[in-house]
Amino acid sequence: MSHSFLDHDLLSRLGSLPLEARSPMMGNVAGRHRSPHHGSSVEFAEYRKYVPGDDTRRLDWKAFARSDRFYIKEFEADTNLRAYFVVDASGSMNFSGGAPPKIEFARRIAASLAYLLVNQGDAAGLSICTDKLHLEVPPSRRPAHLERLFTTLEALQPSGETGLIPALHTIAEKIGQRAFVVILSDLFTDSSELADALQHLRYRKHDISVFHLMDPLEIGFQFDSPRRFVDLEDGTAIVAEPNLIADEYKSALHEFLATVRAKTHDANADYQLVTTDTPLEPLLRDFLTARLPKSKH
Repeated sequence: MSHSFLDHDLLSRLGSLPLEARSPMMGNVAGRHRSPHHGSSVEFAEYRKYVPGDDTRRLDWKAFARSDRFYIKEFEADTNLRAYFVVDASGSMNFSGGAPPKIEFARRIAASLAYLLVNQGDAAGLSICTDKLHLEVPPSRRPAHLERLFTTLEALQPSGETGLIPALHTIAEKIGQRAFVVILSDLFTDSSELADALQHLRYRKHDISVFHLMDPLEIGFQFDSPRRFVDLEDGTAIVAEPNLIADEYKSALHEFLATVRAKTHDANADYQLVTTDTPLEPLLRDFLTARLPKSKH
């Protein structure tokens, strides 16, 4: 896996920290996230060669008849933790004021957490949303499936208006069991509609985390001359003297951030406002540590 947004040294250092669900998922057993159960309700995943000690009831005799070798059927057990990474790929996610674009930071967070999840035996999937939902990679815990997730992330080209709200409603309805939903977006959408979508996910008993990604320039609004401001979603533009609108901008930004924080907390969602110049390792380490049961801190 040679993708530029993956830091294998970082992942190695974080590997000792499990990614825990905040609430019990389907089939939770003794605090572990993986179901130990095998049976007719699980999906067939792949074959592997028989080794002494394997359960002989899982031998595939048809495969033996064809190859004269013993093979064991491996199953995709219903995992305790299925994660859906919802990445906003609207045009505004391509903005960069000097730090990496927001979409690049979203790639790094989603890819790193997905890697850690699959490495601990849980399932990760990816949902890309522009003006509509594109469920590109369904959740799986197979390492080979992880490469498909990374390739999809790498190919992302943000454009158009955001479809985050209908995407979240679709995910809430389509996911059949409790899941871990990680939202990576600048949340440039109607706050009341965002609140409704988050409450829909909460009603379906999903564990929600929101990474609110902003460029440092969007927060600080530091300019020293007139600028042309372009809406990266609909293409409209205005020319303005930043000093004349700075106070109004910062007041509106403060209201926007306070409203978003309140709406996410009302939905019992983790919320983190993250600027794209934030070092990734302490961000992810703090995120993982905060989700550990008290006894594991």
